[in-house]
Amino acid sequence: MSKFVQEFKQFAMKGNVVDMAVGIIIGGAFGKIVSSLVADLLMPLVGVLVGGVNFTDWTWTIMGERISKIDPEVILPAITLNYGNFIQVLIDFIIIAFCIFLLIKGINKLKKKEEEAPAPAPEPNPTKEELLLTEIRDLLKK
Repeated sequence: MSKFVQEFKQFAMKGNVVDMAVGIIIGGAFGKIVSSLVADLLMPLVGVLVGGVNFTDWTWTIMGERISKIDPEVILPAITLNYGNFIQVLIDFIIIAFCIFLLIKGINKLKKKEEEAPAPAPEPNPTKEELLLTEIRDLLKK
């Protein structure tokens, strides 16, 4: 059993697993920030521009409230399609996707600059004259 634990520990401590975990945690927090941005700031402004409409209230009632056939004292809630909430979630997704696009574009731009940076040119091989002069110099030193 300890070998299994050791293997799992090695796997969990690899750099890419830890990086992935950090990315998932930051991504979750970023998603909450964007959801709050859309729900609390953007959608109210859009609602005012459209005429004071709250998108989350937009629903289509398929079946209204009704009395239960099993227990006549129980009133069943209405069955609705909440397409306004869907619109809000769709806007969340578009904003998150756009931010990720900008992030990836920036990373690719930085990578491209690194690739375009010329590597230091290797020193050229000495010519025959230089080799001959070097030999003469070395002989004179002796």
